[in-house]
Amino acid sequence: MSFTTSFSPLVSSHPNHLQHLLPPATRSEYRQFLKDPVWFQRQPGHPDSLLSAINPHEHAHMRKLLSPAFTPRALRAQKPVLQKYMNLLVDRLREQVQHGDGVAGIDMGPWFNCTTFDVFGDLGFGESFDCLRHCQYHPWIALLFSNVKAASFVAAARYYPLVESLLMKCIPRSLQQKSERHYQQITTATVLTGILSFLVNEPGKMAQLVNEVRHAFSSSKDVTLQAVANLVHLNAVIQEGLRLCPPVPWMLPRLVPEEGSSVCGTWLPQESPVSLQAYSLNRDPSNFHEATTLLPERWLPDASTNADPPFFHDNRRAIQPFSIDPRSCLGQHLACAEMRLILAKLLLAFDFKAIDGKRLQWEDLRTFLLVEKRPLEVRVRLAG
Repeated sequence: MSFTTSFSPLVSSHPNHLQHLLPPATRSEYRQFLKDPVWFQRQPGHPDSLLSAINPHEHAHMRKLLSPAFTPRALRAQKPVLQKYMNLLVDRLREQVQHGDGVAGIDMGPWFNCTTFDVFGDLGFGESFDCLRHCQYHPWIALLFSNVKAASFVAAARYYPLVESLLMKCIPRSLQQKSERHYQQITTATVLTGILSFLVNEPGKMAQLVNEVRHAFSSSKDVTLQAVANLVHLNAVIQEGLRLCPPVPWMLPRLVPEEGSSVCGTWLPQESPVSLQAYSLNRDPSNFHEATTLLPERWLPDASTNADPPFFHDNRRAIQPFSIDPRSCLGQHLACAEMRLILAKLLLAFDFKAIDGKRLQWEDLRTFLLVEKRPLEVRVRLAG
């Protein structure tokens, strides 16, 4: 981050690769850049997926077929499924707390993962992974977490074809085929982990959100998709969480087209790999007031219209947590719905506090395609 904010919005991160903080005014050009096959290349013997498809026409065809299942209307039809697993999450955590005589130290990361994967299994395959039911990961899910870090090494190996060929022979075909389907669930749980880690470290911000949730709802059954969508402060916290804790801290590389293009004022020849540094962009002081601080109020309705607040000049358009059209994430409505419901139900039912010596510092986490997983152990007690 320090290179792009201190020296230039366009830097060379390694040979023949540039990372940038692309100004919003030039993003229309970036949308036309095709994906870099080094990172998106399909595996030999496998068809293209929505994630790996590079050809824009093939990608558009796939997206057209899948998009009806991811609309807000389709999401509303799945309300019972979402409620089922959100309520089960609360029940499981309540069991943990009661077993600990009213208070327990709980690593929340795995619980977020279990919930989002159970929802995905039910919606995507018609059958839950039963992670919440058994209080442990399904074997496929456990394998996937190991595979995320390995995937970055596989992509790096593509710079050396012989190494790639040898490496791919060591990875089971079934794992190669299935792993990319589940990455969205990791990213949703990652943002939830990041949001909670910031909130427990900022008791004042936590109190504001808890106050809103508990004034809005008297019981868990009142926490519905429509109701949580109207909670102004909750949605502001989620937006701020997406800004500070992007689960994919960089937008995977794309290639400059044949005619070349200007990026951040620098002319680049065809097939130059470039990627957007979302983490740096989101924390750039030129884009946001107190850019590294959790300040959900920057997303409140009057922050962008009233010239008095310090956030009036924040560059909100810089935030693209779900990528840029036409490659934006199809599951963004589901992801936001899950985050709203999970946070609202948890804060209604429990009090969360940081444990000294076990605070998670988001800035210390490493990135292997996605943000690495580290424990987020917090003190949980039943809401009083």
